[in-house]
Amino acid sequence: MTADISSRLAVRGRPRTTGAFTCDRCSRAAGKHRASWPEGRICGTCFTVAMRTYGTCPGCGTERMLPGRSASHGDQPVCADCAGITQDYHCSGCGTETEHYRQNTCARCSLRNDLTALLRVDDSQGNETTAAKLLAALCGAQRPESILTWLRKSGVRELLERIATGDILLSHEALDMEPNSLRVEHLRSVLTHHNLLPGRDHYLALFERWLPSKLENIDDVEVRRPIESFARWHHLRRIRTLSTGGRPTRGPVHSAKQEITETIRFLTWLKLTHGRTVASCLQADVDAWLADGPTTRYAIRTFFVWAVKSRTCTNITIGFRQAKTVPLLTQGQRLAMLKACLTDNIDTMSYRVAATLLLLYAQPAVKIAAMKSTDVILTPDGPRLSLGEEHPAPVPEPFASLLTRHLASRPNMRTGSSPGSPWLFPGYRAGQPIHPNTLMMRLREIGIDLLGARNASLRGLVKEVPAPLVAEMLGYSYQVTQKHAAGTAEPWSRYPHTEPRRIMADTP
Repeated sequence: MTADISSRLAVRGRPRTTGAFTCDRCSRAAGKHRASWPEGRICGTCFTVAMRTYGTCPGCGTERMLPGRSASHGDQPVCADCAGITQDYHCSGCGTETEHYRQNTCARCSLRNDLTALLRVDDSQGNETTAAKLLAALCGAQRPESILTWLRKSGVRELLERIATGDILLSHEALDMEPNSLRVEHLRSVLTHHNLLPGRDHYLALFERWLPSKLENIDDVEVRRPIESFARWHHLRRIRTLSTGGRPTRGPVHSAKQEITETIRFLTWLKLTHGRTVASCLQADVDAWLADGPTTRYAIRTFFVWAVKSRTCTNITIGFRQAKTVPLLTQGQRLAMLKACLTDNIDTMSYRVAATLLLLYAQPAVKIAAMKSTDVILTPDGPRLSLGEEHPAPVPEPFASLLTRHLASRPNMRTGSSPGSPWLFPGYRAGQPIHPNTLMMRLREIGIDLLGARNASLRGLVKEVPAPLVAEMLGYSYQVTQKHAAGTAEPWSRYPHTEPRRIMADTP
């Protein structure tokens, strides 16, 4: 198996260069030079950095691109004229001094030319046509090179052309009719971000598309009828209410899918094995189903709670499933991980900040991914975090410095033509935060037990601060924090109701 992995890695990506020359700017070996300037031959990395360096030239005082270096000015970046660079890097289309993407043309002009031909934009028709709006949105990207790369992917050009010609209407419903794919969802996020499509709840829309197909696969009408009522009148109505109130729906949608799927399995088994329906179901049937299978079978509890209330059945009760074990890191393990995140370069800054929010503030990955930059409140006494409905939580050093640096240099800030992003952890799609699954997988890769770390953090906090106050500051329920306080034998039955000044000041 190791040999198979090695063989795949050997042909993956571009071939490694052996170092045919040494760059005269960075002194590193490279396969070939990208430019020959008065200072010598320049590698591709140094050339790219030079093409993106702008400012006031210390030699002539003009504001322009500064690709060169001048020993007489302390090796500072200088303009092409002061550096003696004879190549002209002005775009033949727009006149901007920048790196040429194609035939003396910058990437933005190249993108505009390609899209104008692809979308068949007619300037005489004005800027109100679908093609013109699409052209303006895509050409407004801060990194037009990323759009050019995206256009090379299979099916993207055809999709854009069909929208421009009116074969696909500019609406969510029309895009929903297309086969579900990453290119469709990426285009949808770009169009929504630029207000060419109205905003909508992504997870609610996915659930509304998933439910009919799930119900169609149920052949037995006696199974499908109660499932459809349960799904539509309980789950769908609840998720729509949450969405209307601006509350997150990812978790409820995930739970609803699991509960519906498990209930279908149970009712199908009940009919095939015992010849009974939900109306004639016995308590013994439910007990046998729960005893002989995985713990996910307990997801049918919500269905029977609903069924009893709606009088679909009247004699079934299912208690809450009690976990046999509680994943829990030791305090030493938690502090060692926390120290690594704060002082070592175990990962990129954004993931180190996310890991610290889990280890120090017991925030679940789903909530971390949905945090906004406005949740970090900068005060004269240092940053604070708005995690609950009450008092913002203080941020001790050295996490305060790490969090401040991350806030000033968040990744993916130019995704989808956006000059900024409201999210603390921006995602790859326009206007979207990082996906919680991406965050969870990355944290696991660096060795963090998510549930064990969260439980250890909560128990460490309730030892130092009254459990109700921890609940208010970190966004937990009183029951959860009191349960952890009881587990640590620190119930804090009486405490003063005052705003805490320092909660985690002693945490390393």
